[in-house]
Amino acid sequence: MELRKKIDKTLGTALTIIMGLMVINVLWQVFSRFVIGSPSSFTDELSRYLMIWVGILGAAYVSGRNMHVAIDVVPLKTGPATQKKLRILVFILVILFAFAAMVVGGLRLVYISFLLGQTSPALQIPLAFVYAVIPVSGALIIYYKITDLLRS
Repeated sequence: MELRKKIDKTLGTALTIIMGLMVINVLWQVFSRFVIGSPSSFTDELSRYLMIWVGILGAAYVSGRNMHVAIDVVPLKTGPATQKKLRILVFILVILFAFAAMVVGGLRLVYISFLLGQTSPALQIPLAFVYAVIPVSGALIIYYKITDLLRS
């Protein structure tokens, strides 16, 4: 199996598991609040962090599947040669953004959070772990766009 397909499958499975955990977590919150009468203290925080992971990993997933939202007014009005050049330009811009903002910026955020020893209030997990999804997703987006560039 091609590496890209393995990454797609792994990422899709991870997103499914995270979504499943989020549903179970929210159901437990509703149950503990309305049936037991004593809301759980960690569920709000956990669902927030799981949503962050789903959103950012999901962005990498849809980027790899080329299912992201795109404004295609300009490319549709041009010829095939110009469309190809625009596609290459977009891939390069996405790679630069993912590298600068997500990989470099994300690594700095993880490093600073780790250095300061920041932990979440309820779960007491290092926030560096929560933020680690940013550079990972950035690296995945870069991989996907480089392979797209090589294919076009």
